[in-house]
Amino acid sequence: MTEPKASRIPSSIDETITLLEDQDYLAGRQLATVIFLALRMKRPLFLEGEAGVGKTEIAKTLAKALDRRLIRLQCYEGLDVASAVYEWNYPAQMLDIRLSEAAGVRDRERLEADIFSERHLIRRPVLQALGEPGSAAPVFLIDELDRTDEAFEAFLLEVLSDFQVTIPEFGTIKAHEPPIVIITTNRTREIHDALKRRCLYHWVNYPDAAQELEIIRRKVPHCADALSQQVVAYVQKLRRLDLFKNPGIAESIDWATALTELDKLALDPETIADTLGTLLKYQDDIARIQGSEGQTLLSDVKAELLATG
Repeated sequence: MTEPKASRIPSSIDETITLLEDQDYLAGRQLATVIFLALRMKRPLFLEGEAGVGKTEIAKTLAKALDRRLIRLQCYEGLDVASAVYEWNYPAQMLDIRLSEAAGVRDRERLEADIFSERHLIRRPVLQALGEPGSAAPVFLIDELDRTDEAFEAFLLEVLSDFQVTIPEFGTIKAHEPPIVIITTNRTREIHDALKRRCLYHWVNYPDAAQELEIIRRKVPHCADALSQQVVAYVQKLRRLDLFKNPGIAESIDWATALTELDKLALDPETIADTLGTLLKYQDDIARIQGSEGQTLLSDVKAELLATG
């Protein structure tokens, strides 16, 4: 069976850039290169970077661009095998046992084979990512791996090494085709080298001004051009300050959208003070920028944009 064109892996770095751009994701050449290599080599891609730089969006974009199913495992402290990999449907198993006993079934091996069968297996994201025969391999997003503990991280080694999961009562389930694995981390703790060795690595940085301006133009097309330039210049300066949490790309888009909804054509101190909640998420940061420092930033932004024409 011929693979649909939309789901084919790109054959070059330039084709990868175009594939992502078609979904309005602007990737630099280094990022596009490592994505291309991960796809061609069928290796997991390990993405590190500050929160809000677009790591998760890469997986979503690839799923759309390649017309693949996106399976997301959102990591958190205390994540266990039952939530991430599989569990048994215990009520259904107990019902089958009682029905078998009522029917006079005494063959223990036959009973075990029945209750520990596929129909009682509840597939969680890891098992779902191993896919079904005959279907295109999904994009498997393991999001914010640094939030889990080392025990779960160690469990993932088998999955990322052989793309298989061993269930004691059932056997080994192996992917017919390796999923496209994207792992993200905000680096709140270090991930073990054994897991990193199984992946290709890339640090995702904040976009430069030109790239962020193009993102705003694509994502908020009704935003006035002068306002888009001021938003980007202002956010770029904010990221150079010692804030508790720098605004990410999503916050830039939200701010530009909010200002457009307010029919603003340019930034002014009052509007900035009124809308900072769409850009900054901590009160200490907001209070700091609502003061004289924020006005100084705005003056610098307007002076720089005027000087560059």
